[in-house]
Amino acid sequence: MRVALIAPPYPLSETPTAPLGLCYVAAAFEAVNAEVIILDYIVRKYSPEKLFQDLSAFDPDIIGATSVTMNFDLAASILKTAKDLFPRAVIAMGGPHVTFDYENVLKHHPEIDVIVVGEGEETIMELVPVIRDRKSWPSIKGIAFMEENRLTVTPGREFIRDIDSLPFPSRNLLPLSRYLALGFPISIITSRGCPNQCIFCQGHRMVGHKVRNRDPGLVVDEIEMLLSHGFTRVNFSDDFFTSNVKRVRRLCEEIRNRGLSFTWAAFARADSVDRDLLTLMRDHGCDTVFFGIESGNQDMLNRIKKHVTLDRIRKAVADCKAVGMTVFASFIAGLPGESPDTLMDSHRFARELDVIYGYHFLAPFPGTEVKEKMEQYDLELLTKDWSQFDANRPIARTSSLSTGEIEDFVDAHYFRDVREKDAETEKKYREGRLNGTDLLVYLGNNKLDIVFKLLSGDIIENLPPMRETDPPMPPELRLSEEISTLIDNSPEFILMSIRHLVEQGRLTHTTSENHTKWRWA
Repeated sequence: MRVALIAPPYPLSETPTAPLGLCYVAAAFEAVNAEVIILDYIVRKYSPEKLFQDLSAFDPDIIGATSVTMNFDLAASILKTAKDLFPRAVIAMGGPHVTFDYENVLKHHPEIDVIVVGEGEETIMELVPVIRDRKSWPSIKGIAFMEENRLTVTPGREFIRDIDSLPFPSRNLLPLSRYLALGFPISIITSRGCPNQCIFCQGHRMVGHKVRNRDPGLVVDEIEMLLSHGFTRVNFSDDFFTSNVKRVRRLCEEIRNRGLSFTWAAFARADSVDRDLLTLMRDHGCDTVFFGIESGNQDMLNRIKKHVTLDRIRKAVADCKAVGMTVFASFIAGLPGESPDTLMDSHRFARELDVIYGYHFLAPFPGTEVKEKMEQYDLELLTKDWSQFDANRPIARTSSLSTGEIEDFVDAHYFRDVREKDAETEKKYREGRLNGTDLLVYLGNNKLDIVFKLLSGDIIENLPPMRETDPPMPPELRLSEEISTLIDNSPEFILMSIRHLVEQGRLTHTTSENHTKWRWA
């Protein structure tokens, strides 16, 4: 059985990282002896022609994809193209969006044969042996499909109790060198599940209210594998990393006992950390904590079932600062009951905390309480275009605020400051007055933009061999000049980025017969 899994494109603004969930899915297929490839179009260019070439070389029996709401339409379009090209292949899809919207998906996308609902690993292992026998599908828990124009949904599957029984995610199927070049942290989970009930989040329904922890020894085994690939920074992407303090302590002890040196970040709730725990985390590599604060108004926090107080948030932030940790705080604009006064409360609270912070706009994703009970929450959804569910624009109005008013407030009180700061940073750089951390961040952001364009556009692969110049020109300079004609960025930053990639060993070249050919390492 040959399985081709597709990672659909993801914009740079959404911080694209190696698709962890898809790697768990790949490992589940491999566990039942399937031959698996991952077609990664996050750090490679997607086109129908390329999809045909990739699939033709493999001739899959199953073609699968995952997506979030934001890129569902694109993922479904890719699967339709795949079905047209390979009609005999079974087309499968999983992930949070289709888990909670499978009826609409199957009715409007007949190219999708089967949807895996919720956690997919055990479902996949049972489905693969009967994938060609549709009469057996009703006996498989946790799937949805159309049978003679009728929707069939099998009984839900229980959450996997022992997640240590799962094989490690098959990251070896990814182009890891490209992710190393991009420079984002590599993600890992230490648990699944979230006991919280925030009305805007799918997490507690997708992976359950009960937190299921992985053995710290296995987690650190996996971290050692990641470090051996060259990654030096890890993102613990659990919905609630600090849900079990004893487990966090055991994890830190395991890191210490093995003498590992790497930096990491984690998501936490403000009411789950104290100075002692944060000190322990810091001493074992954690330098950044993400807090979803959502609002600076206590009534709003109560309404969205956040169940945390503003004073507790203040204390958690103060404790992070005291131990030398960076705090990233996230706010949501346009929550149920939002008004000019509550938005101003959030603005004032963010300034009071004096941390790095940002805004998202409420995106009522399928599967969230706020999506399923919009009328009760006095919200009006203004679009059915899934591509707009990126939380970067308001798509729902409240009884007190239009989407334009929500956007105008955030622009005036946040994004305008960001633009002015960016302009001032640019000016200081041009005048040679930018130094320290600000200079590193500025150069890093430009490099990130350049590298992502190179990767997602397959620019290096598509460059023809370059003839040597007379007089000879250093290869990095010659490559930079060529790239400067293809992407929008400063030639000096392009050269700087190319040199850095070469120094890191991410880009390499060969020269023969006076021609130089570049490739990713």
